[in-house]
Amino acid sequence: MISHNLPALQIVLPLISAPLCLLLLRPKLVWIFTLVVCLATLGISVELLSLVINTGAISYEMGNWAPPWGIELRVDEISSFVLLIVSLIGAVVILYARKSVEREIPPHKHTLFYSAYLLCLAGLLGIVITGDAFNVFVFLEISSLSTYTLVALGNDRRALTAAFQYLIMGTLGATFILIGIGLMYMMTGTLNIQDLAGRIPEVLDTRTIRASFAFLTVGICLKLALFPLHLWLPNSYAYAPSAVSAFLSATATKVAIYVLLRFVFIIFGVTFAFEVMPMGTVLMLMSIPAILIGSTVAIFQQNIKRMLAYSSVAQIGYMILGISLASVTGLTSGILHLFNHALMKGGLFLALGGIAYHTGAARIEHFKGLGQTMPWTMAAIVVGGLSLIGVPLTVGFVSKWYLVLAALEQGYWPIAVVVLVGSLLAVIYMWKLVEAAYFNKVDKNEVVVREAPLQMLIPTWLLIAASLYFGIHTELTIDAAQKAAELLMEAGR
Repeated sequence: MISHNLPALQIVLPLISAPLCLLLLRPKLVWIFTLVVCLATLGISVELLSLVINTGAISYEMGNWAPPWGIELRVDEISSFVLLIVSLIGAVVILYARKSVEREIPPHKHTLFYSAYLLCLAGLLGIVITGDAFNVFVFLEISSLSTYTLVALGNDRRALTAAFQYLIMGTLGATFILIGIGLMYMMTGTLNIQDLAGRIPEVLDTRTIRASFAFLTVGICLKLALFPLHLWLPNSYAYAPSAVSAFLSATATKVAIYVLLRFVFIIFGVTFAFEVMPMGTVLMLMSIPAILIGSTVAIFQQNIKRMLAYSSVAQIGYMILGISLASVTGLTSGILHLFNHALMKGGLFLALGGIAYHTGAARIEHFKGLGQTMPWTMAAIVVGGLSLIGVPLTVGFVSKWYLVLAALEQGYWPIAVVVLVGSLLAVIYMWKLVEAAYFNKVDKNEVVVREAPLQMLIPTWLLIAASLYFGIHTELTIDAAQKAAELLMEAGR
């Protein structure tokens, strides 16, 4: 009976647990409670992935009301893959969060942090698992509102400005998405995603559906921070608490990309999106500058969290560039990078949090001599940086390799050049950290920094080690990404 209700439990468990955090007054107790909930959601995700692999897609009818009249939760190859990413990162970050939160957030706000964290997790999981277009918007707002709170909890006053900027742009994106869903409903009379996929082809030649497609594309691109709609991202990542930066960088934009895949390939279809509408060209023209400009701007940043934020703009460009090619190999590269980037960027932000734990910030001047004083933390940053660059035996290489293959399949050799240039730019901004940490000596008057606490190092290395493991043992991730890509291409024909 419990196994039958796993899709509902995936959302309900963190959603109900969030307000319960406010009743637990002791910070350690609320952290333990949140950790147990996050581990439970991870266990549910693993079980759902296993069920999908063995039995196929799962459809769960809320209240036993059959879709399209009732609300459906749907788990298939791609949604189970993304559910695993979100719940895995959620569990690892909360394991890390206790020490970081104690240092960066006032004690009276700890329960608020954990409550908002669980709400954000519930919203992200709900976006992925729901089979109803309107509930995509509902869960998007749940995750967004809690995210604004999490960003605002940063100890730098600029966190409030960053949260407000995120609120304005996030609200614009959500409004565009809601308008797009409303226009689809007006033409089809349904909100169920599978039902929409069956009814939309009858009205594809109407201006209303074309307007709906445009509104949805712009709104989702705002949420996933695709250049030049990325302006909310750098400050939000730079001034949020370290645990929040790691969680958001590894999950929020990835879920938005998942929503883009769902709407474009499942509902509208490949032919309409990439042949009738020029989506492939538009996404390509936005993603190439994202890679080149995002990486270039990252080179000149002194705040390292901000540097990694601009790096994320570039990495989102790689994912969207793969999607823009509208082929199985291109989609495989995009979905692969979605998973791989979550591992390496999550690990990098956690490592930066370890440095900020002792120095109070993570600026380039704080990296002097850290190769000797914080060897494990710096080793994590070096390995994560190699993965960002795309060095062989790391996950970054695997997804970039598939992107180059997808480009060459269609004769787009300049895209291979863009990938190479983006990697060389990543070498430059990561080298700044290596040079400061290993080749600059600490002044005698400066306080010697100690290694990060073990409770912060272990989660950091879990993600960094995973980025190495899946860079060597690629069968599982490539197979999952390829199946998801084939599902999307078949559904979109």
